[in-house]
Amino acid sequence: MNPEGTTPIDPDEAQGLIPSHIRTQTELDAWEQTNIIEGLAWAERQSRRELLDDSFVRELHRRMFGATWRWAGSYRKSDKNIGVDWRYIPVRLRDLLEDIKVQLADLREPIDQTILRFHHRLVAIHPFANGNGRHARVMADLLAHRQGRPAFSWGRNLLNSASEIRDEYLAALRSADQRNYLPLFRFARSNQL
Repeated sequence: MNPEGTTPIDPDEAQGLIPSHIRTQTELDAWEQTNIIEGLAWAERQSRRELLDDSFVRELHRRMFGATWRWAGSYRKSDKNIGVDWRYIPVRLRDLLEDIKVQLADLREPIDQTILRFHHRLVAIHPFANGNGRHARVMADLLAHRQGRPAFSWGRNLLNSASEIRDEYLAALRSADQRNYLPLFRFARSNQL
């Protein structure tokens, strides 16, 4: 059984698991976290690369999860408990990236709010078989940095494990699904150092 708020992996996707020694969710989480740290290091070196580009979005996911899943960096090929119909992912993602470029150039609302709406829409599209929330948080942090803002705190806890912080994050996303973004705005900067 998958923890609440996680995307189930179908049997075909599960066969894409690279490390053969993993037997538990805890082992998988630890392995993925190491891979994510490597992906973050790569992302931080991409200071001249366009972030709001389909190839960057996919490459970041590949760098974050490529030592874990063979399909990392490829759009999902099945429908999930969340996300758009898998056949529409490229179009919806392209629209999102173009929208955010315009919004960041126009700046009609505070930068944090624009970036967090981007984060919410990216999670809602759910382009990958797994790792969408973690990937979307990294994308939001990278955008914040490019806009001269600090990374978001995301509650200052690991959000890939069951916790009150994760529950609060999921509740904030559900509120945003209903067009109430205030809980997400508050959560993203909560416990900021």
